[in-house]
Amino acid sequence: QVQLVESGGGLVQAGDSLRLSCAASGRTVSTYTMGWFRQAPGKEREFVAGISRSVGSTYYADSVKGRFTISRDGAKNTMYLQMNSLKPEDTAVYYCAARGGYNIQTMTAQYDNWGQGTQVTVSS
Repeated sequence: QVQLVESGGGLVQAGDSLRLSCAASGRTVSTYTMGWFRQAPGKEREFVAGISRSVGSTYYADSVKGRFTISRDGAKNTMYLQMNSLKPEDTAVYYCAARGGYNIQTMTAQYDNWGQGTQVTVSS
């Protein structure tokens, strides 16, 4: 099992940037396929970005492609989500998640470990 703690959320204006962090304990981040998800009020939790275990391949939802970048730092045992050119529609609680498989999955049910979430609010 791995424990995940997100941080870095906040209130920003449209066009600004934020970097979210997901600190892991218990296991190293490179031994998990990890993802970022988000959930806006009244909506289902949706996939944002993922990074595969070992190789570190990445995959993004179309809505964030070109604006968000997922990465990880093994030395800090932390995963990041760099978010640029933020839009009001990016407003949501952002969650990091981990699964033991090698492939990036976009369904929440495929992930076994979740953080508590961090709020991102983008004003227009």
